[in-house]
Amino acid sequence: MGGEAGSAAAAAGSEGRVKSLGLVFEDERKGCYSSGETVAGHVLLEAAEPVALRALRLEAQGRATASWGSSAGAAAPAAASEVEYLNVCLSLREPPAGEGILLLQPGKHEFPFSFQLPSEPLVTSFTGKYGSIQYCVRAILERPQAPDQSVKRELQVVSHIDVNTPALLTPVLKTQEKMVGCWFFTSGPVSLSAKIERKGYCNGEAIPIYAEIENCSSRLIVPKAAIFQTQTYLASGKTKTVRLMVANVRGNHIASGSTDTWNGKTLKIPPVTPSILDCCIIRVHYSLAVYIHIPGAKKLMLELPLVIGTVPYNGFGSRNSSVASQFIMDMSWLTLTLPEQPEAPPNYADVVSEEEFSQHVPPYPQPPNCEGESCCPMFACIQEFRFQPPPLYSEVDPHPSDVEETQPVSFIL
Repeated sequence: MGGEAGSAAAAAGSEGRVKSLGLVFEDERKGCYSSGETVAGHVLLEAAEPVALRALRLEAQGRATASWGSSAGAAAPAAASEVEYLNVCLSLREPPAGEGILLLQPGKHEFPFSFQLPSEPLVTSFTGKYGSIQYCVRAILERPQAPDQSVKRELQVVSHIDVNTPALLTPVLKTQEKMVGCWFFTSGPVSLSAKIERKGYCNGEAIPIYAEIENCSSRLIVPKAAIFQTQTYLASGKTKTVRLMVANVRGNHIASGSTDTWNGKTLKIPPVTPSILDCCIIRVHYSLAVYIHIPGAKKLMLELPLVIGTVPYNGFGSRNSSVASQFIMDMSWLTLTLPEQPEAPPNYADVVSEEEFSQHVPPYPQPPNCEGESCCPMFACIQEFRFQPPPLYSEVDPHPSDVEETQPVSFIL
């Protein structure tokens, strides 16, 4: 959070009667606020002697501003715009009715405050080259015979973006080819296909990049990837754009006639401002660019749109069958993936027919005076189990033998 962690102190008045004026939030560990949340805290005032005041009030303001000058040293900006998002005014202490002045006794005084942010979506705090979106809370001490004293704390606001929405879970894929050379001196094409699994990510996540590069030219090429932040400012019907690279990664050189595959090469997102998509004068967009540096020619670049959100990915619903089938269709190198459900082995009853089994029924007749299975010949039992399924595999012998391993064992069949 902007400002100091403790009380923010202001200088004393001209007569030195106010030693300090400070403002603290109820939860100083809270990093940011969102629409509909309550902001609470205290205004701290320490007086060295009795202090006369007209009022002590609290103001909370939030606005987006965009402006730039026509030239260096211009008195007025060539373009300027402003949008208000927050305007709250509270009276913390005022004189009784009919009296114009309130007297505070020497010592320390605390004045609690509390207000609720609007339920309408607020735009995320941001500061850029040609504008800013800022929220602040200010305590103002009005005095009769001295200049007003004030203390200000910045309020960080975030507009939450859930990357688990269907629109941000869809994969993004692009393909492009470039002919290297000009006229009839062409050396061959360079083709590039790139894909990311979803459109929405959060700070700190690593984006797996899937790409296939084919170099049919005569030159040595280098594939690269980068995350770009694009700031767009709108004011007085004019536009300013700032483009910054916030992270990048580099691949291996690809010789002429060779191909290379990125099967999930990762690029980590650094701490950046979330995407700002709902402000009419300041917008912050992101994109993942996969490009190829070609000596002596313009780079071949694919830009995949990104949305940097605040609600992390929960892992559900992204790897459905439609996404997997689309990825396999578009990216041929993933055809070697294992099937989702391996085919079960055939049943033994389907392999060995009853006719085959009957042909191998033991020809040994059962003695007439025998009853039960105990009188069956041993060889008949062996033949009977000839076409039965084998036992389950196990590393441990379920029927350990007392015979030593070095002693040969023979069976008569």
